[in-house]
Amino acid sequence: MVKMAEAKDKKAKEDVEKEELERKCPACGSESVVRDYQRNIVICEKCGRIIKEDIKDRGPEWRAFDQKQREERSRGGAPMTYTIHDKGLSTQIDRRNRDSRGKSLSPERRSRMYRLRKWQRRVRVSGAKDRNLAFALSEMDRMASQLGLPKNVRETASKIYRAAVYEDLIRGRSIEGVVSAALYAGCRENQMPRTLDEIAEVSRVDRKEIGRSYRFITRELDIHLPPVSPENYVARFGSELGISGETRSKAIDIIRKAQEKGLTSGKGPTGTAAAGIYLASIMTGERRTQKKVAEAAGVTEVTVRNRYKELAEELDIDVEV
Repeated sequence: MVKMAEAKDKKAKEDVEKEELERKCPACGSESVVRDYQRNIVICEKCGRIIKEDIKDRGPEWRAFDQKQREERSRGGAPMTYTIHDKGLSTQIDRRNRDSRGKSLSPERRSRMYRLRKWQRRVRVSGAKDRNLAFALSEMDRMASQLGLPKNVRETASKIYRAAVYEDLIRGRSIEGVVSAALYAGCRENQMPRTLDEIAEVSRVDRKEIGRSYRFITRELDIHLPPVSPENYVARFGSELGISGETRSKAIDIIRKAQEKGLTSGKGPTGTAAAGIYLASIMTGERRTQKKVAEAAGVTEVTVRNRYKELAEELDIDVEV
């Protein structure tokens, strides 16, 4: 085993050295080399020497001039994804009853294909874990779509839920609660935080259940997430309020100064973000009422009022309300 490992290391080292030599001209020593894809050669830009020739083209044998042609001619299929219970790697039988030439199937073959499709659906979701994942991930996709979350957040949340399933943490808990908790954790991990209230709005369980499930899975899966920074909320709240980029930047500067002085410790990030936006809107002349800011942030007007007064006093910001 040791000899095999040493042989692999030696081969890897030789490959690296060979690659470095190909990037450097043996005649003049220049590292400015280019590849001519039409003639399949590597040439030195300085002296014109051919360093390597007869390079094999590992790309597809077909050409495509737009995305539609690329999708029609590609035979590789979709990439692997954690958002589907079988990771998107299983076979799917097309519903069109036509053969490879586009001709309609005979009634006998059509009946056979119907039975094959039915068994294929059953095989794809065979065990209890597969059924759990199929239902949970479709529910997660629905919630993520309603919240407008990007693909990377969905992938992270799906990985967290899969880990919970494989560790047998779902037993005795509602699937919706754990799915919502995984989605909340995925948002936080990708620095795209959503509040528990926002998750609860699109979920079939309440805020308390989501919070309980989140604390449970983070403890059992040993997930350590840093506290949410208020500045991560500024872009979204600012977009809802229709304020300019200058005002958003000013709000982020106010929040960062408050963080340096420790004014955000123990305070809700949404309330601090709302107060920063409210102060910045007054300073830049894009005034928004406390009511509008509170509605965008999902907090009360009293919270906005208390936070902005505290920030203005501690940071020596003189504003006229």
